[in-house]
This record gives sequence, structure tokens and C-alpha cells, in this order.
Amino acid sequence: MEEKVVLENRKLLTIYGATKVVSCTSTQAVVEVAESNIIISGSNLEVVKLNLEDKEVEFSGEVNSIKYSTKQEKTSFLKRIFK
Repeated sequence: MEEKVVLENRKLLTIYGATKVVSCTSTQAVVEVAESNIIISGSNLEVVKLNLEDKEVEFSGEVNSIKYSTKQEKTSFLKRIFK
């Protein structure tokens, strides 16, 4: 399934193709899709619908920005120190 982001009046955001909600606070949410993450910033953000079987997540609140970022590989603490 390809990803699709639908924003309605900056108040309702639906993401299709979501594989995981990495984190969610009232000001920021991170959703994993395929090969990247979608970072949502705003205020009063909350998950109103979560259906990972259908790969769909819906947020309400005021959306200020939507940004894509590539997933970073997890590196061990020792590798980061001795880089």
C-alpha cells in the first residue's frame, strides 16, 4: 500500500500506509510509513483513529507542519562513542 496524507482544514489529518505510531504528544507525533517517518507538529494533537491492520491513523488538533524524514538506523552506544 502506498502512503497518502490527507489534511482537512488543518484540524483533521489522516495518514494511510502507516506501519507504526512511534510517538505522540499533544504537540508532536511521529508516524512510520514504508521507508520514512512523518513528523506532525501542532497543538492539541490526539489520535482519534488507529487501525494498523488497514494501515490508517487519524489525528485531530491544530496541525502546523508535516515533515518527512528518513528512518535512522539504530546504532549502539559504543559505536557512537568510538566513531
